[in-house]
Amino acid sequence: MKFTAKQISEILNGEVYGNPNEEVSKLSKIEEGEKGSLTFLSNPKYNSWLYTTDASVVIVDQKFQPEKEVSSTMIRVEDPYMAFTKLLEFYNNIQLHKSGIEEPSFVHSTATCGKEIYLGAFSYISENAKIGDHVKIYPNVFIGDNVVIGEHTTIFSGAKIYSETEIGNNCTIHSGCIIGSDGFGFAPDKNGGYNKIPQIGNVIIEDFVDIGSGTTIDRATLGSTIIRFGVKLDNQIHVAHNVEIGAHTVIAAQTGIAGSTKIGSECKIGGQVGIVGHITIGNKVRIQAQSGIGKSIPDGEIVQGSPAMPYNDFNKSYVHFRNLPKLCSRLDELEKQIGDNHIKK
Repeated sequence: MKFTAKQISEILNGEVYGNPNEEVSKLSKIEEGEKGSLTFLSNPKYNSWLYTTDASVVIVDQKFQPEKEVSSTMIRVEDPYMAFTKLLEFYNNIQLHKSGIEEPSFVHSTATCGKEIYLGAFSYISENAKIGDHVKIYPNVFIGDNVVIGEHTTIFSGAKIYSETEIGNNCTIHSGCIIGSDGFGFAPDKNGGYNKIPQIGNVIIEDFVDIGSGTTIDRATLGSTIIRFGVKLDNQIHVAHNVEIGAHTVIAAQTGIAGSTKIGSECKIGGQVGIVGHITIGNKVRIQAQSGIGKSIPDGEIVQGSPAMPYNDFNKSYVHFRNLPKLCSRLDELEKQIGDNHIKK
C-alpha cells in the first residue's frame, strides 16, 4: 500500500516541505533509507544521514533547519519520534488487519462471538466462551470453557487460554503464552511424596495488557491471579498462582514471581529477576536485572543484587569488591611490617 507525503502529513498534523505527491510504501531507519521508504530524524547524532539518505520522505522536528540541501521530502512535526511511533502503529494495524472465520476451526454451539472477529484456522473456542467485538484469534489458539475476552484484543498463534480466564479490552497476547494453567500446589505426605492441591481459581487480565511470547500465568488456588490495567510483560516470564501485578508495571524477560506475591503499580523490573512468594513490593519500585528478592520492598525503592540490597549500597559494595585483591595485598603488607617491627623489638 502506498501513501503520499501529503496523506502522511494529514495523519500527523504536519507540514510538507518538498514534493507533497512523493510516494512511500515502507518504513526504514534513516541510515538504511531507500527510494520509496519513510523514515524520521529525532536524534541530532543522526543529522548527517539526512543529507545522504535515499529515503523518499523524512519526518523532522518543526524547528529543524538543514545546513545544506536535502533531497528527500520533509514533513515537519512537533515530535518526530512520537509521530513515527504513531505511523508504526498505523502501519501495524494495516498489516495485521484480518477478519472472518477460517476453516477448519471449531466454535462450540454455546460460545458467543462479537462483531467483526477474526478466527484463524485450527483454533478452538470451547463451551460458554464469550469473545468480544473486533477480537483477533490467530491459528492454533485454544480458548477454554467459560473464558471471557474483551473487545479489540489480539491473541497470536499457539496461545492457550485455560478455562475461566477473563481477558479485558485492547490486550495483546503473543504466541506460545499459557494463561490459566495450574499453580504449583502440592502438599507433602507422610511417605515423602506429594499430593496435588486442586487449583480452582482463575486468571484476570485487565485492559491494555501486553504479554510476550512464551510467558506463563498460573491460575489461583482460590480466588484470582490478577494482572492489572496497562501491565507490560516481556517474553518467557513466569507468574505463579495468586500473584497480583499492579497497574502500569513493566517486567523484562525471564523473571519469575512465586505464589501470592503482590507487586504494586508503576514498578520496573529487569530481566532474570527472581521474586519469592508471599511478599509485597510497593509502588514505583525499581529492581535491577538478575536481582534476587527475598523480602518485601517499600514504595519507591531501587534495589539490586542477590540477595537484593538498596541500589546505592550495592554500587558502593561493588567498588570494594573490585578492589578486594588490592586491599588484601595492602593488608598482607601491613601485617608483614607489623611482624618485622615486632621482631626488631
